[in-house]
Amino acid sequence: MRTNEMKANKVWSILAVLFFCIGMLTGCGGNQDADSTEININGTEVNLIKRGDSDPAKKSIVCTTFPQYDWMRNVLGQREDEFNLSLLLDNGMDLHSYQPTAEDMSKIAACDLFVYVGGASDAWVEDALKEATNSNMQVVNLMEVSGSFVKEEEVVEGMQEDAHEHEEKEYDEHVWLSLKNAQQFTTELASAMGVVDKENAQEYMANAEEYNQKLAALDGEYMSLMGEEKNDTVLFGDRFPLRYLVDDYGWNYFAAFAGCSAETEASFETIAFLAGKVDELKLQYIFVLEGSDQKIAEAIINSTKDKSCEIITVNSMQAVTGRDVEEGITYLSVMEDNLAAFEKALR
Repeated sequence: MRTNEMKANKVWSILAVLFFCIGMLTGCGGNQDADSTEININGTEVNLIKRGDSDPAKKSIVCTTFPQYDWMRNVLGQREDEFNLSLLLDNGMDLHSYQPTAEDMSKIAACDLFVYVGGASDAWVEDALKEATNSNMQVVNLMEVSGSFVKEEEVVEGMQEDAHEHEEKEYDEHVWLSLKNAQQFTTELASAMGVVDKENAQEYMANAEEYNQKLAALDGEYMSLMGEEKNDTVLFGDRFPLRYLVDDYGWNYFAAFAGCSAETEASFETIAFLAGKVDELKLQYIFVLEGSDQKIAEAIINSTKDKSCEIITVNSMQAVTGRDVEEGITYLSVMEDNLAAFEKALR
């Protein structure tokens, strides 16, 4: 009996020390992807495994959103493993509600290349860049790269206005959802990489050109819908972040909310208006974004005359997770899936 008690005390003593070590490891890092721990218990033998360390000798690249991250992977090509490439928003959190952790701020401060969208949701970036410890850091702001092509946020007929009125102009920050913009951004990222790694600048630009050919080919497939569609209007029972995309191809749209709206409940007037448009235009499909509970779309359908519309999902890439990346999702694969959705509704 005494022996069993001594063994039990020994196990608990070992575990106590190990849990303290785990606390030190996670508390100092806080990044479960970069420094994760694992405990294996075999009788009284306990092993602590620390894995996934980033190489401090490598130059680092930090991208806030998935599209930037995937474009950068294509720019780096076979040299991707030579860099610490990070995606900040990798847990499915929407760009509009993201707030950086202390570790995120530290990672940005020391990186060699930082890529972000640059809209109202990125107001925190200014403070992050003030803390920069790398004086040679290259910074790419997608909305700055877009220049005069950035569009003001708009409220179209029937769209529910945000209860919070903005005193200043707001610009639509969903610039990545245009294949034409994506080509411009990819070239800009290759140019920035040419500064970070001058020795391989030509290779990065060549990679960008090769990838842009794929983007241009898909853009051509979207263009082929023009003139072939039975109607040229898409209707969203949701927020609408795809203005850059529909403007590229001359489509019209109606939606419950603007792209950056914080509203989640549609008014009776909004539902009735959109249902009326479904009837008027004889639309057979209503669109929603990834992750939607579809309640607004269903309310619109139930308010139409024949209640026979089908709901189709398109992916705005605002909630891509690290697991999605591991499973092989790419910017091109998402935009190809979105094309299939639009073909179904418009042809």
